[in-house]
Amino acid sequence: MHDDVDDRLRAVTGMSSLEKPSSARVYDYFLGGDHNYAIDREFAEQQVLRVPEIGLGMRSNRAFIGRAVRYALDAGIRQFVDIGSGLPSQGQAHEIADRERPELSAHVVYVDNEQIAHAHSEILLDQSADPERHTAVFGDYFEFEDLWPEILDTGLIDIDEPVCLLVTAILHFMPPETRPERAMAFYREQVAPGSALVLSHGSVEPENVRAQQVAANYAKTTNPAYLRRPEEFEVFFGDWRLVDPGVVWTVEWNQDGAEEQWWEDKPSRAGYVAGVALKSEHQP
Repeated sequence: MHDDVDDRLRAVTGMSSLEKPSSARVYDYFLGGDHNYAIDREFAEQQVLRVPEIGLGMRSNRAFIGRAVRYALDAGIRQFVDIGSGLPSQGQAHEIADRERPELSAHVVYVDNEQIAHAHSEILLDQSADPERHTAVFGDYFEFEDLWPEILDTGLIDIDEPVCLLVTAILHFMPPETRPERAMAFYREQVAPGSALVLSHGSVEPENVRAQQVAANYAKTTNPAYLRRPEEFEVFFGDWRLVDPGVVWTVEWNQDGAEEQWWEDKPSRAGYVAGVALKSEHQP
């Protein structure tokens, strides 16, 4: 991590030490970023010993997000709210939108409830983004009745126009007793017809014992993991219309040929299921 960024992080967060790996920074490490610490890298490499393709799976998840964002842009959506965004680097929504469709002048609001991840977001956006169109909000997915007004208070989201909601690679950190589907229903109700919902979720086949062990190891991080089967995951889309090909492994969702087919003939090796859904005119 660069010293200047590290110094600013400590000033913002008031943190003098890091006691646990951060799932957001582990993800950043696997994506090839440098916004992570030794404790994150050590944890990540321990998981590689069990599931060598774990980093490739995370990169495939990010590649899916890129294709989904481009799908939304091609549909004319120019507003994005990324809840549980982690670190806004390595090909996230604002970078894709500004590169692929600069004429749309897309607005992006990133949301995270981890203090150091939020601090990273503010710093990185300050360095590389347009503050009049891209910003970060500190907030919790579950505190939806307070969070949504904060998102609107940024002045970047017009609730009368379609929004692309991104909730990717975080739902597996929410066990059933937390009722994450309740918050998701709230978010779906807030946006206009024509909006898109982009979701991805950690999922492995029952016989994949090593991957199950990796999920269990996340109990040592800031975010313990809970994996869901594809049919459990699909509930989060509610009654919105799933875009073809529906809920599939990330590497199967509208492949564009840009990603090397590392998973061979077993797409479940990706370790994430994903989908995109659209809100119809008749839905509230």
